[in-house]
Amino acid sequence: MAIQEIKVPDIGDFTDVPIIELHVQAGDSVQVEDPLITVESDKASMDVPAPAAGTVKEVKVKVGDTVSEGSTIVMLEAEGEGDAPSSPAPSSAEEGGEAPAPSGGGVEEITVPDIGDFDDVPIIEVHVQAGDNVQAEDPLITLESDKASMDVPSPKAGTVKEVKVKVGDNVSKGSLVLLMERGAGAGEKPAAPAGDEEKKPQPAAAPSSAPSTSQIADFSRVHASPSARRTARELDVDLNRVPPTGLKGRVTNEDIQAFAKGGAPAAQPAAAAPSGGGEGLDLLPWPKLDFSKFGEVETKPLSRIKKISGANLHRNWVKIPHVTNHDEADITDLEAFRVQFNKENEKAGIKVSMLAFMIKAAVASLKQFPEFNASLDGDNLIYKHYYHIGFAADTPNGLVVPVIRDADQKGVAEIAQEMGSLAKLARDGKLKPDQMQGGCFTISSLGGIGGIYFTPIINAPEVAIMGVCRSYWKQVSPDGKQSDWRFVLPLSLSWDHRVIDGAAAARFNVHFANLLADMRRMMM
Repeated sequence: MAIQEIKVPDIGDFTDVPIIELHVQAGDSVQVEDPLITVESDKASMDVPAPAAGTVKEVKVKVGDTVSEGSTIVMLEAEGEGDAPSSPAPSSAEEGGEAPAPSGGGVEEITVPDIGDFDDVPIIEVHVQAGDNVQAEDPLITLESDKASMDVPSPKAGTVKEVKVKVGDNVSKGSLVLLMERGAGAGEKPAAPAGDEEKKPQPAAAPSSAPSTSQIADFSRVHASPSARRTARELDVDLNRVPPTGLKGRVTNEDIQAFAKGGAPAAQPAAAAPSGGGEGLDLLPWPKLDFSKFGEVETKPLSRIKKISGANLHRNWVKIPHVTNHDEADITDLEAFRVQFNKENEKAGIKVSMLAFMIKAAVASLKQFPEFNASLDGDNLIYKHYYHIGFAADTPNGLVVPVIRDADQKGVAEIAQEMGSLAKLARDGKLKPDQMQGGCFTISSLGGIGGIYFTPIINAPEVAIMGVCRSYWKQVSPDGKQSDWRFVLPLSLSWDHRVIDGAAAARFNVHFANLLADMRRMMM
C-alpha cells in the first residue's frame, strides 16, 4: 500500500496558524482520530487528528511552524503494510555516518532551513562555538518570532570551524549560520578530557555588538526554548508568571520546574533600578507567595480558553487607549413589547431577549457612525461595509465571543434564535473558529446579574464595545415639574481614542439609546 500524505483539513478561515505541540514521531503507530499536532490561533487551540490508522513514516513539521489548510503534516503508511526494508549503514561520506571524515574533508556552509513565512527572525541564543563537535539534530541556534521560538538543528555531524552569527542578529531562510567540517573527528581541536564531552558549550559573552536591553524588551513573548515551553505545557505552568534566570531574561527548564513545585527559582541577577516615572516596572517578577502559610488553599489550573483570552485581553488593554462613556436608555416601552411578543409566541418556542434588540440597534448605530465600524491597519483606517455583531458569552470554561453574521439582513426573532444556538455551542465547547471571527462590534451584557456601569475591554481589531448591565426602575422628571417612573438600561461604551473622539462617542451612545427607546426610529 502506498504511503499517504496527511494534510491539514479545513480549519475555518485561519491561515498560518502556529503549531504548539507535536504528538507523534517517525515510527509511531496511530489510530483514526489520534491527535497528530495541536495548533493555536488567537481564538482557540485545536488538535489535527489522524484520518486513518497506520505507522508514521516521516513528520514534515515541527513546533513553531505555521500551517494552513492543505499543509502537509506527516507521511503515513496505512495499517497492514509490511515493514520497510532497513536502510544500509551510511558510508563515511554519507550524512550522519560514524566513520571518520576523510583526511582534509571540505568545510561546508550550514544555513537556516525553511522556517515558514518568517523573515528577519532574531537569534536569541547561540548553542555552539568554534571547535565544538556536534551530532546531527544538535541545536545550533534558537530563533524567536512573534509566534514561537524554534531551534535550528545541525543537519549532520561535524566540527564547527567558524560561527557566522551572534545573539541579536536577524536571519531568514538561507542565512549562513556557521562553517562546519564534516565528520565527528574532522576538527583540529584537541580531544577533550574524559567526562567533558557532555558539557554543553555556553555562548560567549556578547561584545559591544550585543543587542541592547531595549531590543530584547521589544519581544512581546516570554523568552524560552521549545523544550522549556513543552515542559511548561506538561506541568501546566503559565510562562508569564515564571521569574527568568537564564541568559538575557530567558525562562529555563529549571525555572519552570522550581515554579511548579512552589519553590523559589535560582537567584536572579539584580535588575537595574528604574530611572523614575515607572520605567522598568515590567521587568519586576510577579510576587511569589506560599499562600498555604495563611490558611487552607486549593490550586486549580486555568482553562485553555482563559489562558488564551487572558493574553488577548491583556494585549488589548495595554495597546488600545480606552475611554468609556456611560449613559442610560429608556426601555420602558420596548420591554413591555418584548414581554408581550414572547407571550404571543410562547407556543412556537420563540423567545426574544433584550440583547437581540440591542444587536439591531448596534447595526443601525454603526451605519450612522461608520468610524465605529472600522479597524486600524498601520496608518490606514479600514471601513467595513458589512455588519457582524459579536456578543460575549459566559461559559464554564471562560469567556468567548460568538458572532452574528450579517445582522443587518436578519430580523430580531431570527437573531434571537441564532444567539440561542451559538450560546449553546459555546457552553458545550463546540463553537467552530469561524463562528468567532469577523466581528465588527461587540456587546457585553451582564444581563440580570447586577451592577450599573463597568468598563468593557475592546475586542481588537474592533474599535469599540458596548457594555450593558441590569435594567432598573428610576424616577425621572423630563420637564422638571412632573415625575414618572421609567425602566432604564445602563450603557457603557468603550472606544479607541486613536480612531474615535469624545463627541462622536457621546453621540453614538445617545443614538443607540434613542433607538432602544423607540425602535420605530430604525425604520426612518
